[in-house]
Amino acid sequence: MAVSFESSDASVVKSIRQRDLLNCWLRLYAPAQTLPRLAAYQPDRLDDERADLVYYIVDRGFTPVRLIIDSNGTRMASAYGSTGKGRYLDDYLGPILGPVVLPAYHACVAHRLPTYTISMIDDVNGHAVAYERMLLPFCDAGSDVTHILASLKTISEDGGFEIRNLMRGHRSIPKPVLSVVLDRNLTHRIPARSAANELIEID
Repeated sequence: MAVSFESSDASVVKSIRQRDLLNCWLRLYAPAQTLPRLAAYQPDRLDDERADLVYYIVDRGFTPVRLIIDSNGTRMASAYGSTGKGRYLDDYLGPILGPVVLPAYHACVAHRLPTYTISMIDDVNGHAVAYERMLLPFCDAGSDVTHILASLKTISEDGGFEIRNLMRGHRSIPKPVLSVVLDRNLTHRIPARSAANELIEID
């Protein structure tokens, strides 16, 4: 399945938590327009988000590159039916899901910029679920992407839904409805101080 990626700014990101994660990445990226190191990325409330986060290592020994799953994201494990730490992402996804999911990772590596996708899929009860995936690239050596952090969010306009085996039920395969590279307005501004905290916002 060919997936075409369009150019966009951060306004397409729906989740407030994902915007917070992106703002933290931009704070590191913006000064020199270079990829941040993973160790320098310390967003607020990171522990609150860990269930929705998955870390990957980029293996450049292959063409195209392959991704090694480097953490056990709880939400990913529930949606895919098993944990995948230590496995190659393409092997973990298999031949049905791979062509739908992998293009976002390859685009992130190729553009050296965040990507954001929304796919629709039905759960086992027929509820339509939006699967929102934001990928953030990092570089710990050289200038190429060495690590990717994925933030995964699921939401259904029907209200409740079954996340277990959401991506493995094969009731339907995910349908991409939005696929973008976040390559516009890659700066951040500091608004007037509020009484609470100094917040970083995306232009």
